[in-house]
Amino acid sequence: MNNSAKREPNVEAVRQVLRGLLKSSPHVRAAAVVRLSGLTVAAVMPYYVEQERVSAMSAVMLLLGERITESMRSGELGKVYIQGESGRIVLVSIGEDAVLTLTASEEAPLGLLFLEMQASVKKLKRLV
Repeated sequence: MNNSAKREPNVEAVRQVLRGLLKSSPHVRAAAVVRLSGLTVAAVMPYYVEQERVSAMSAVMLLLGERITESMRSGELGKVYIQGESGRIVLVSIGEDAVLTLTASEEAPLGLLFLEMQASVKKLKRLV
């Protein structure tokens, strides 16, 4: 995408979508929209989360996921899913230049989580 064609995101509207995502499930702990440059557009995270680090790592993870799927000829990347000991992290691209990052508890039903994220991505594509 051409940098001159990029519009400034409506940060408050993005934050509202993220808050809605957190309200949609008691298992969702945090959510952020991040540019692939690693800069945060908006985030709803607990105080103990290092937002800048998470944003930078989210961008890198999505880019690595895209490179791996390309190298393995697995088609277009759908999502990056990380299972931790006490939680899950899911990353989904928002167009060509942004990623939605979400963390949830291990009890979160994956199917519902993925559906909620896809609905949020549709809204976010109009905002970022």
